[in-house]
Amino acid sequence: MTITGTPTSYNSSAESIRQFCGTCGTGLFFYSATVFPGQVDIQSATLDEPDAVPPVALIQTAEAPRWLESIHDLPKFARFPGMEG
Repeated sequence: MTITGTPTSYNSSAESIRQFCGTCGTGLFFYSATVFPGQVDIQSATLDEPDAVPPVALIQTAEAPRWLESIHDLPKFARFPGMEG
């Protein structure tokens, strides 16, 4: 993986660091020695090839809305509805 640009860091709590693109503000990484010791949470939507790193778990679901359980049953559109070509 190659990072283009220089991430900007923000200490979101005493134990956590979030990194963002210093130009556009897109979230990139989350580090926490308490929550993820020795690991990095990468915002996969920022990758050029997100399919290369598929998710392996859903995390932080304790407060997830109930509709998340059936989100895959919703209609799917490749583009905005009515603008598919």
